[in-house]
Amino acid sequence: MARLLEGSASGFYAWLKRAPSKRACSDAELLGRICAIHASSRGSYGMPRIHFELTEQGVRVGRKRVARLMRLAGLCGVSRRRWISTTRRQPDARPAPDLVQRHFVADAGCRQ
Repeated sequence: MARLLEGSASGFYAWLKRAPSKRACSDAELLGRICAIHASSRGSYGMPRIHFELTEQGVRVGRKRVARLMRLAGLCGVSRRRWISTTRRQPDARPAPDLVQRHFVADAGCRQ
């Protein structure tokens, strides 16, 4: 495998034994906070509200980092807005009466 990836075997084993980086450790700690905020909101808070809660707690973090960690953890907010649904006519409903008594007749051909 080392030959295929053009690396050394000793480098691979050194990578296996290496401790996580500072960024990985802080991401794990921040993800714990994000999950706690998301759970306390019953899964409704998305990235903007979670970022606001973190800044209220005194944590300086970017919005894109919060979004990335939420995406990796599979967390997303819920939009509880009502969606507009169009009116659908019942198939057996009576059509509206033609009060104007219109009589339209289509020509057989198309005029140009």
